[in-house]
Amino acid sequence: MAASGGDEGLWLRADRQTGGRGRSGRSWSSATGNLHISTLVRLQPGDPPAHTLALVCAVAAHAAVQALVPALDVTIKWPNDLLVGPAKLCGMLLERKGDAVVAGFGMNITHAPEIAGRETTSLASCGAQADIDANRAAEALAEHFALWLDRWRREGLAPLRNAWLERAHGFGTPLRAVLPDESEVQGTFAGLAGDGALILRRNDGSECVIHAGDVFAI
Repeated sequence: MAASGGDEGLWLRADRQTGGRGRSGRSWSSATGNLHISTLVRLQPGDPPAHTLALVCAVAAHAAVQALVPALDVTIKWPNDLLVGPAKLCGMLLERKGDAVVAGFGMNITHAPEIAGRETTSLASCGAQADIDANRAAEALAEHFALWLDRWRREGLAPLRNAWLERAHGFGTPLRAVLPDESEVQGTFAGLAGDGALILRRNDGSECVIHAGDVFAI
């Protein structure tokens, strides 16, 4: 639909996915009852760098969860996973072709999929009220995504970066990053670069700037 001229603001939701995939083409578990949804963004002249839409996704999804379950303590793990404690609640993936960016969201509402080596959770298991379902989550996500996308365009990266940092793992959090070439970097969280890249401080005090990779809390 993006290739055929679909408009920005289009949202598509599946009750269940049979061909979903995660980062680096990994299999993606998508049980009925959870939220599997994607939206289309059309890049415009003057927009911030396209990859920083990952921060828009993270902050918008965090705001949606807080609107649904205000008492839940949710944090963002770079660049855009949502965690409750060490357990993953929501993941996002962006894909671009030309001026089209499709942002996909998977949020665990009723079911926490089993993923080898990773803890997962769901809103239901975190005490969400029974009437919190994928429909309500989709509405909240669309509302907050539109708000943060507009701020990203009008105000640039600074407010978005600040909002991300307020909701993310704290400074000094020990992290391990697996880079695209399968090498690893360990250090403590030292903030975000101006372009949204992750900054890790190694034990020797040097800093490593990471633009792509999988990040895990140690």
